[in-house]
Amino acid sequence: MNLKMYQSWKRRVLELKVTAFDIPLIGRNILILFIIGKLFYGSFIASILMFPLSIPWFVIQKERKQKKENHDLGIQFKDAMMSVLAAGKAGYSIENSFSEAIHDMRILYGKSSPICRELLRIEQGIKNNVTIEAMIRELGKRSKNKDIEEFAGVFAIAKRSGGNMTDTIERCIDVIGKRMEVENEIDVLIAAKRMEAQIMEAVPFGIMTYVGITNPGFFDALYGNILGITVMTACLVTYIAAYILMQRIIDIEI
Repeated sequence: MNLKMYQSWKRRVLELKVTAFDIPLIGRNILILFIIGKLFYGSFIASILMFPLSIPWFVIQKERKQKKENHDLGIQFKDAMMSVLAAGKAGYSIENSFSEAIHDMRILYGKSSPICRELLRIEQGIKNNVTIEAMIRELGKRSKNKDIEEFAGVFAIAKRSGGNMTDTIERCIDVIGKRMEVENEIDVLIAAKRMEAQIMEAVPFGIMTYVGITNPGFFDALYGNILGITVMTACLVTYIAAYILMQRIIDIEI
């Protein structure tokens, strides 16, 4: 691993925020490590030795989880802006339009939804004399959502230049909506492939478990000796490489 790659991973780990909601994910990773240690090396001690490998794996899974949450937030944000647009066309000011959108989002997604929390944050910021564009820009940076970041930039320019905010929001919603339609079409097209990938990821463990149960001692020749450890390590490395390759193939960004 070169210095640049090391610094990249170090930054990703430091930026990672582990919360109580990640406990099930951590527990699942530990369980899988114990399964790998037992199936590939016949010992749980091997699982403990492989524990450092779980850190980058957890980082990747956590980032994938955050990516999904940010994608869901983008969908909710689009719906919120449609509510803001409707309120603006009804004659509300842009500030009051955001306050009105909170009521609609509570009905649509519930009080504890991410978009309701963010709209309440924006409303509180308005009361503290913080501009709406600054609050939306901060939301975009915090969530790292491209749609929100782009919307914040266009919204700020239109507000500073005195443009028609209703038309601006409507055009932005149209662009965001078209991008989301493309994403949904891609998700539908590769949904079956994702399912196949998940099945293929579990197949090696299923086969080894089946053989180990139906033929006790079948893998004993591969446990506790240098040759067997080398062979099983090569198989494990091949499996990890195939897993990474499959994830890259089905991970398509717009």
